[in-house]
Amino acid sequence: MIPTPSVQTLGAAAANGFDAIFRGGVADLRPTPSQIIDQGPQRTLHRYLPTDQRRAKDLPVLLVPPLAAPTRCFDLRRGNSLAEHLLAMGHPTYLLEYGDIAFGDRELGLEHWVDEVIPIAVEAVSDDTGGRPVQLVGWCLGGIMSALAVADRNIPVRSLTMVASPFDFSRGGLMGALRPFFNLTGGHAVTPIYKLLGCAPASLVKRGFQLSSIDKHLTKPWALARNLHDRDYLAQVEAVDHFIDNMHAYPGRTFGQLYHRLFRINDLADGRIALASGTIDLAHIDVPVLAIAGQDDNLAPVASCHHVGDLLPRSPDVRLATAPGGHLGVLGGRGARATTWALLDEFLAAHAGGAPATVRELPVAA
Repeated sequence: MIPTPSVQTLGAAAANGFDAIFRGGVADLRPTPSQIIDQGPQRTLHRYLPTDQRRAKDLPVLLVPPLAAPTRCFDLRRGNSLAEHLLAMGHPTYLLEYGDIAFGDRELGLEHWVDEVIPIAVEAVSDDTGGRPVQLVGWCLGGIMSALAVADRNIPVRSLTMVASPFDFSRGGLMGALRPFFNLTGGHAVTPIYKLLGCAPASLVKRGFQLSSIDKHLTKPWALARNLHDRDYLAQVEAVDHFIDNMHAYPGRTFGQLYHRLFRINDLADGRIALASGTIDLAHIDVPVLAIAGQDDNLAPVASCHHVGDLLPRSPDVRLATAPGGHLGVLGGRGARATTWALLDEFLAAHAGGAPATVRELPVAA
């Protein structure tokens, strides 16, 4: 039996509905203020502006997004922004942005980001903070590319955190279920699209992201109706919709590498991948690593993310953690402050100076 809503609930629902329809929404989508400190091909480096200069005392943090995803993944909305949180914790915080991908970028491969974009950004952040080492935080492919850059380049990185970054696509989830089909077709179910267009178009990326949580997508109207009185819930949905509506395209060659090498062949499962610039081995990573997986992540299941723990023999501290949420929710969900962000805070603080020698799996965050 559905309980009768109270007068207060009905009033809140009416106010929220009015704001959503006539005032442009209920979420504060203003980005956290920042300034550009470095630019280059497919590379714009932002420094977030701290609200209190006295608090910017810790090692700098560089946020690395995946290709095709808006950088707003780290700054979804005011009041629920990882960038805001890191600034409040005293970290000089930086963001790497790739910009829109054009047809002329179709020949760019993973090498471009792993060998050039990320290392140059790390060096720029270190220079901007007086030569201090950088703590990298990457989401999804941003975590994978950061790991490859750290393994392949001598760059001033103190620690590496990866959130929802899969390393073994045979470990279940949507990708694991689709691999037999795409391998059966020899990859030709998708290859003609990106070869013809020179990219994987933003519309395709958007549909793929929605497919990863199709259950939530289908039940969204009912969920909104049930939570019309909850302004914070509505603001989060609005922020996620804004994020999804602003997806970018993948360069054709990069998408081909991800599709054939990482997804179909599962090339990175052994920790090694051969790129045009040479073979990269994750076993060369010698900095502390934190890998956080989402309990409900259908794109990057827990086992797929935590597989990286078997690939890092030289890292002095490998932490494998699990937190509530799906692929985006584990990074920027409404409960991430008490789970994922708390795990990140502890890890960053632990390695502001040195690193204990340990490999361990952390308990699931409540």
